[in-house]
Amino acid sequence: MAVQIQRRVCEQVPELPGVSPLLQRIYGARGIVDASALERSLQRLQSYAPMKGIEQATRVLVEAVMRGDGILVVGDFDADGATSSALAVLALRALGAARVDYLVPNRFEFGYGLSPEIVAEAAHLDPQLIVTVDNGITSIEGVAEARKRGIRVVVTDHHLAGDQLPDADAIVNPNQPGCEFTAKNSAGVGVIFYVLSALRTALAGQEWFSDTRPQPNLAEFLDIVALGTVADVVPLDQNNRILVHQGVQRIRAGYCRPGIKALLELSKRQLENTCAADLGFAVAPRLNAAGRLDDMSLGIECLICDDVAQAKQLAQQLDTLNGERRKIEAQMQQQALELLARIELTSDDQLPAALCLFDPEWHQGVIGILASRIKERVHRPVIAFADAGDGTIKGSARSINGFHMRDAMARVATLNPGMIDKFGGHAMAAGLTLKRDLYDDFQQAFLAVADEWLGAEQLQAQIFSDGELTALDLNLDLALELREAGPWGQGFAEPRFDGVFEIVQQRLVGKKHLKMVLTLPDSGGLCIDAIAFNVDLKQWPNQQAHSVHVLYKLDINHYRGRQSVQLMVEHLAQAN
Repeated sequence: MAVQIQRRVCEQVPELPGVSPLLQRIYGARGIVDASALERSLQRLQSYAPMKGIEQATRVLVEAVMRGDGILVVGDFDADGATSSALAVLALRALGAARVDYLVPNRFEFGYGLSPEIVAEAAHLDPQLIVTVDNGITSIEGVAEARKRGIRVVVTDHHLAGDQLPDADAIVNPNQPGCEFTAKNSAGVGVIFYVLSALRTALAGQEWFSDTRPQPNLAEFLDIVALGTVADVVPLDQNNRILVHQGVQRIRAGYCRPGIKALLELSKRQLENTCAADLGFAVAPRLNAAGRLDDMSLGIECLICDDVAQAKQLAQQLDTLNGERRKIEAQMQQQALELLARIELTSDDQLPAALCLFDPEWHQGVIGILASRIKERVHRPVIAFADAGDGTIKGSARSINGFHMRDAMARVATLNPGMIDKFGGHAMAAGLTLKRDLYDDFQQAFLAVADEWLGAEQLQAQIFSDGELTALDLNLDLALELREAGPWGQGFAEPRFDGVFEIVQQRLVGKKHLKMVLTLPDSGGLCIDAIAFNVDLKQWPNQQAHSVHVLYKLDINHYRGRQSVQLMVEHLAQAN
């Protein structure tokens, strides 16, 4: 796939006291106009007051807590759902709720959300109140079933609403119609954090807390909020950056859940140097592995566990599952590439504007990450399908900028009534279920929408650079400044730079990673380490290449107590 490196443009460089000129330009290219947009204290968090439904949700929760009702948290089977569930359980117990339990649907038995079947399972636990986290906004039938059984329901979610809302006792979702809360990018864990904050205030107003029942500091749970926010890849607007920064600071100081600490240690991350990327690339995949291959209850237990030794055992189980997931994913990815090779190209020798991939042997729990990997490789919206075993197939979709995946599903459903059994999601990720014998028809309908909505420019893969660095810039001080200037993530991209370097040394490490020593021309012989992960082994190492154009992050390598600068190469091409 041809890739175009596009350099970011900063229309107006903000004046930021104490910030280097380079970082000021980087911030300006990300829309920062003044220093207030960079503030990361909890006092700058948006108030929960404008959240539609939060007053009603708080009233229902206050009644349940003060009466000692059984409260059941029903979550999702991904990392956002797991962190949301863990946060709700821990915080409700800390707030004085007498009976709190959780239930997470098994992906393979029940599928997503508060379904009638899950309500039937929940009824065995005898709850008076169900609180959904990271799901529920489309659970029309499930909420109706709960109400029929005399169980009240508070929905907390962040997914886009459909044409009809469930008849719940309260709905808190910043993306529901009529909600004036402006932090629309909140993850599910962020939404329930706000609800719990409102609940704490309301309980304090009822003089619920005392010497024997102290009022908890919910900031103690921000490590969980940070993990879920990063794991769900929601845009890091200022509100989310505050939540992530505060959570990361607690982790660095050692004030985090034993399970999070154990997962970081297993992935060989140093607690005191933790950054948002560590949560996204080291902790989240291990947590997600439980929901992908087994039961997310294992991940939730790891997060709520207070015993250090038990947390380590649970983290080890998650790590083992993640290893299995990687093996399954590698096999599926190879099969997907073989399918890609058989796809008929367009008249200009390009792949179609969107891709559907299906293999009856694929694992339901891994199709989401498979779709993501293929999307990254070919820069096309991708839906990967797996057989659900009941005459239907389940699809997990990942998109590119400019193509709203959930809206595309809705368009297909509108033009082809009855084709899709159910669907839901976001702009960049969605899921759906349809009958297996409708796969070919769906594939054509989906491609027709993609052809209508996507132009050649959107199908050209672009990666963005913040420009070139000089030899004087390649130093530890700048690398440290950039690391601490975040948190970086979705919608607030970590700084990347590009330039042409001469190759001093190159070799493979770990069978598929290219380790290099590079130098800038006219730098006086300054050499710097660089590494590119998962390179194309047909092209690299390349002893004929004497110089290389690379896109990279300026990173810090920690080794035996020493720090050194290294380039984390994300794209490379022979330059000579």
